[in-house]
Amino acid sequence: MVHNDEKIKLDQNISNNDDSNFKSLYGLTPVVENTIINAISNKNARSLKKLIEPLHPADQADMLERLTDEQISDFLGLLGKSLDPEVLVYLDLNVQEKVIDFIGPKALAKAIPELHSDDAVEILQELEEADRNVIIKQLPKSDRILVEEALSFPESSAGRLMQREFLAFPGNWTVGQTIDHMRDQPQDNEDNFYSVYIVDPAHRLLGVISLSRLLSAKRPVRLNNLMEANPRSVNVETDQEEVSLLFQQYGLVNMPVIDKVGRLLGVIIVDDIVDVINEEAEEDLQGLTGVSNLSITASFVETIKGRFSWLILNMFTAILASTVIGLFQEEIEKLVALAVLMPIVASMGGNAGTQTVTVAVRALATRQLNYTNLQKFVLKETWLGLVNGFLFAVLSVLLAYLWFGDKQIALIMGLAMIANLLFAGVLGTLIPLTLEKFNIDPAISSSVFLTTATDVIGFFTFLGLSALVIL
Repeated sequence: MVHNDEKIKLDQNISNNDDSNFKSLYGLTPVVENTIINAISNKNARSLKKLIEPLHPADQADMLERLTDEQISDFLGLLGKSLDPEVLVYLDLNVQEKVIDFIGPKALAKAIPELHSDDAVEILQELEEADRNVIIKQLPKSDRILVEEALSFPESSAGRLMQREFLAFPGNWTVGQTIDHMRDQPQDNEDNFYSVYIVDPAHRLLGVISLSRLLSAKRPVRLNNLMEANPRSVNVETDQEEVSLLFQQYGLVNMPVIDKVGRLLGVIIVDDIVDVINEEAEEDLQGLTGVSNLSITASFVETIKGRFSWLILNMFTAILASTVIGLFQEEIEKLVALAVLMPIVASMGGNAGTQTVTVAVRALATRQLNYTNLQKFVLKETWLGLVNGFLFAVLSVLLAYLWFGDKQIALIMGLAMIANLLFAGVLGTLIPLTLEKFNIDPAISSSVFLTTATDVIGFFTFLGLSALVIL
């Protein structure tokens, strides 16, 4: 139980900080974090609200992610209705689920209209269908229609990314009319507009004008005379990865989204594309490492389930490599040095191949690799594998000779190293390309096939040469 004098003392410590001093604590600094935890421990709602209010929603989200489940419940209970709905947008999915469960569907339904349409869709699409339907039914009609339409578009599409808040005007309007209209219309302070769009009576996209160009033009000038005709746009069903590539390629800050007949439906803003880029990069990393969830907030059970499937697959592929070793069981029994050295050959091939696979997968994801430069890329990686093979062969020969004093073993070690690193370079390019050809995500499957292949080739080459030359 917390004494009243302790609460008063904590409140005084906070209130004694003048504005200039308190501004220096903006952001989630260790001082702020510790003070927030103390306020939670002391059940001091007043102090907690004072601490949370100046923080950006992203900082508030970070704070929630660092708390235990019990602290999260206390945090939300003390804040009550003071929680900024935008905090939900920045939360890790695992923590977001806990927060939504705590606040309940009614509170979430009230918070959704306060968010941008794209943020609202992002939150709702992660919910279970039954929970999502309950919340959607409680939304105001105008918001409900927009949300339902957005959710009808394919997952990970431009339709899910776009926000419905944008500026569109007829081409026969003047600059003066447009600016006056924008001034007269109440706008959310959080809305960021970079362009105005020109549409026909059927709301089909005709052109775009940057705000800087609009504001620098004379008032009598008509928008038709200022606009960039046929602006770059994407269909509402375009995959988000394709959209992100366009943003990167052309340095865009926003992009209009249209339907099949060219009607302007929404706009994608660069901040959402940053999230997409991070998400796609995370997916590639997950696939290459065999980790289904990179979040440290994932539960123990979820983490076990996510990693077990990949580990069991690796186990079966390892059995295949062990089968190759079993073919040379008698040779290994005769010469212990083979058992000592062969893991070096296999691991070097696997590591070298992983480097090539990583480059290939990333090149495929960013559309840098195509039929025009495919041959050049494969040839380059093959030569790299061969050169690395010779370089490490020299080191391997010296290592084997110093270790066992046997010239034949040292020579075989070098030859096996060359062969395995050469094949690693070739397979590191061909495996992702082949998987891509069959519409299989190379980021997910490449590493498993590559590791198996390099192990098999490494063991077979090393042990096969040993059986022919030495034994």
